[in-house]
Amino acid sequence: MAGQYDVIIIGGGHNGLVSGAYFARAGARAVVLEARHKTGGAADTSAPFPNHPEIKVSTYSYVMSLMPPTIIRELQLKRHGYDVTPFGPYYQAFPDGRSIKVYADDAAKSYESIARWSKKDAETMPLWEEWLKGVADVLGPLLLRVPPKLGSMALGDLLATADTAWRMRKLGVRGVASVTKLFSMSVTDLLNEWFESDAVKGMLAVNGVIGTWAGPDEPGTAYVMLHHSIGDVGDGHLGSWGFQQGGMGAVADAIRRSAESFGCEIRTNARVAKILTRSGRFVGVALENGEELYAPIGVTTIHPKIAFLQLIDRVELPPDFVRDIENWRTRSGVVKINVAMSELPDFIADPGKELQDHHTGSVELCFSTDYAERAFQDAHMEKKAATRPFVDGVIPTTLDKKLCPEGIHIFSMYTQWVPHEWSKEPHREELEAYADRCIDEYTALAPNFKSAVIDRQIIGPYDMEQELGLIGGNIFHGELAVDQLFHMRPAPGYADYRTPIRGLYHGSSATHAGGGVNGIPGWQAFRAAVKDRALKKK
Repeated sequence: MAGQYDVIIIGGGHNGLVSGAYFARAGARAVVLEARHKTGGAADTSAPFPNHPEIKVSTYSYVMSLMPPTIIRELQLKRHGYDVTPFGPYYQAFPDGRSIKVYADDAAKSYESIARWSKKDAETMPLWEEWLKGVADVLGPLLLRVPPKLGSMALGDLLATADTAWRMRKLGVRGVASVTKLFSMSVTDLLNEWFESDAVKGMLAVNGVIGTWAGPDEPGTAYVMLHHSIGDVGDGHLGSWGFQQGGMGAVADAIRRSAESFGCEIRTNARVAKILTRSGRFVGVALENGEELYAPIGVTTIHPKIAFLQLIDRVELPPDFVRDIENWRTRSGVVKINVAMSELPDFIADPGKELQDHHTGSVELCFSTDYAERAFQDAHMEKKAATRPFVDGVIPTTLDKKLCPEGIHIFSMYTQWVPHEWSKEPHREELEAYADRCIDEYTALAPNFKSAVIDRQIIGPYDMEQELGLIGGNIFHGELAVDQLFHMRPAPGYADYRTPIRGLYHGSSATHAGGGVNGIPGWQAFRAAVKDRALKKK
């Protein structure tokens, strides 16, 4: 019947596509509804330069990690174009002509590089990585588990809580202490316990502040570092990241092709105006164009403030839940800058425009934890864009030959911070000046940088909110703060991918394991429906 489905998925980002693929794979008549003209959400490849249509960029998200092998295998993503190449070392050049390189797969090279700054830190690095791996080995699998309803006295919830506690026994006394530190400490304080060199600590602090409305001195940023260090891209190295061939849009395209191969219908330019309910149960959606679609199961993968505060009448939701979503923090001071360059940066510390290993990994701009903290305080306390921004930079075209013509490169800058209030207005002139400062900082390290710039694209918090529905410009659909993790994500009692509306499931990045392009929330929403026997067997 026209307009009648087994399941309706709201949002065609990577989580929505993953959910649609799994439902269709299980035999359901599934439809994914995407408001924009294209699927993928933040996993996007585009050609943003009108004068250079041959140059493509990973528009928003820019590197790949954390997607479980289970999803890659079950959805046959490699057959559909999923192709990630692990990238090179973490690299930081300094104004005095020195540099640091930290390799995921070559401890000897890392030792040699770090020892130029501190022999003690060079000797400590393997111990640090082993400690981090030990914690990740226990906490990593929790990303694939449904958080228990802590505090609930229902038998099933008590058993789930007990099972989680039982699994944590492997940590031991010292391990529990390590986890406590990660959830409560700042990444600065944690690194101070291990290392002495400001340069080494600055490089390692990067993962603790990516996409976060918090400087490295903020309690809880140690966990953010762990979150970004848990996954790998199939090469067996903790915290490895990689470049998808064809840019991040190709990841979403692979998932879409998988979903369609199983029979899932994908509709673009199909903005949902209202989630339809009857007697507290999901029954369908009304589109902006007036069309209504019906199904016994719904999955929302869009931002929770949109799904629950705009698309559903609040009187249909428990007051506590509404209050939790209203108070859900989703700030951001992130600016994405995509720079097209005519040649590779020629760093004073490691001369040469020819391709070298330091061009193939993270090309950081974070000289110390104090440097990053100062950038955050500019935005947080002084309400201005950082004078000297923090940047996590990569040059995907060193390993991905599908984005640009030979000889052209993309320098992708994931930068922080501007005031989070900038999500309400474009602030174009200030963003242009901010981008100038990012380029100037890199030019001080690689003198040819500025002259090699062909064109640039600047995407601020306002753009991310308006274009993608990322409220506040937050890429995680909600801050990765201690009080917004695990059983609290996105609200107490609703971290199991269910919602107060029966038959409506939640698979956005605001749920547990969200943050990064990993597909876990969309997969878990499907599993919750299966467990509830909401999905009728065909």
